[in-house]
Amino acid sequence: MGQPVRDYLLTLCVTAAVTYLLTGPVRKFAIAVGAMPAIRARDVHREPTPRLGGIAMFGGLCAGLIVADHLFNLNGVFELSNEPRALLSGAALIWLIGVLDDKFEIDALIKLGGQMIAAAVMVIQGLTILWLPIPGVGTVALTQWQGTLLTVALVVITINAVNFVDGLDGLASGMVCIAAAAFFLYTYRLWYGYGIEAAAPATLFAAILMGMCLGFLPHNMHPARIFMGDSGSMLIGLVLAAGAISVTGQVDPDAMKLFEGSERQATHAMLPVFIPLLLPLTIIAIPAADLVLAIVRRTWNGKSPFAADRGHLHHRLLEIGHSHSRSVLIMYFWSALIAFGAVGYSVHSASLWIVLVIVGLSAVGLVLLLMPRFTPRAPRWAEGFVPPRYRRRAQGESAGDTDDEGGAEGSPHGQQGPEGSRTASSGSDCPPVSVGVSGVNGATAIGPRSRFTDRDRADSPR
Repeated sequence: MGQPVRDYLLTLCVTAAVTYLLTGPVRKFAIAVGAMPAIRARDVHREPTPRLGGIAMFGGLCAGLIVADHLFNLNGVFELSNEPRALLSGAALIWLIGVLDDKFEIDALIKLGGQMIAAAVMVIQGLTILWLPIPGVGTVALTQWQGTLLTVALVVITINAVNFVDGLDGLASGMVCIAAAAFFLYTYRLWYGYGIEAAAPATLFAAILMGMCLGFLPHNMHPARIFMGDSGSMLIGLVLAAGAISVTGQVDPDAMKLFEGSERQATHAMLPVFIPLLLPLTIIAIPAADLVLAIVRRTWNGKSPFAADRGHLHHRLLEIGHSHSRSVLIMYFWSALIAFGAVGYSVHSASLWIVLVIVGLSAVGLVLLLMPRFTPRAPRWAEGFVPPRYRRRAQGESAGDTDDEGGAEGSPHGQQGPEGSRTASSGSDCPPVSVGVSGVNGATAIGPRSRFTDRDRADSPR
């Protein structure tokens, strides 16, 4: 058991290292070609930031597949299955579409068509859902058209769910990394715990996906030096969907030999085991929920479902009063709770303590979510030991009379005084930054790091 783990760790580390090392040159290339669109009304960042981070992530994907093909315990995946090649073909197509969108802003319907074509390419090469284990019914075989439509739908939904949450620095890559880690634990248990070879490709995909995200995160954490763009968000969304498709409907309930009786009884009794298989979107429940809410919100307001706005979950967190970094951490927390909670429940569904832990952590998450609504005030004797935002204001002191530390820590969008006027810490009077000059977001290769510490309010016009 130890040797496969070392092979997976090696594949993950190589993927992360290649992605990390390629991101710097890719950033210079993005600046050189002008892949730095102007700030849009829905954007949270305030400085033009290069995109095309997906180029580095695709390089990490290719490196991970090459390394895995030369490892003794993993090369069998390439010999016995065509799924890694199917993944690479679909990933190359969706990555190319994303690169064009990052540079030229192609139409949303064209991107949707490209996502369907990429999914169809994977289906043609064998990466598809063959049957579904339905509780109370048993194993239901799917026709070729049913399997194709279900596979394409899952790919499109997952890609757009990941793309929708890519609105804050480090958010999409971190959430997908958490989802990939949970999915890796589940598929690894299926492969080496029960000897089910059909779970081998999905385990490899999850390990490579973790490496892609971990390698890109250091460049993408707040303040981001580069964005992954659609070339990255659609790519990691497709890889995550490919892992779910690879393992869904490939596991025979009788192969696990956990229950006696008919296959129908086994499938019904093993419902918790099939939760991540039948409902792979539980692994990305937060992005999926954001996707559904966005479609309902835009349609209700008479807009196109593809019309961008500032109503996503991460925008709501900023409006509540969370800082940029804290909003990202809160999203991480809920993603990890749902993903690892689903996997844990699938392993020990009869254990009451798992349910109690999930409920307890959910309560903690709600408290953290609502913290800006209830700002505690420290007693007088403890004011010297707490940040300024927790101190009692002296008589006559206005809400905006706080130092830089309080503004940076307590507000993600710059301290505001009466009448909504920004103080100097918001940086609203700074001159605009043009492409290719010093001052581009982050420590650029051609200029120093900008010293913006705050963000505008999520609902402020720009």
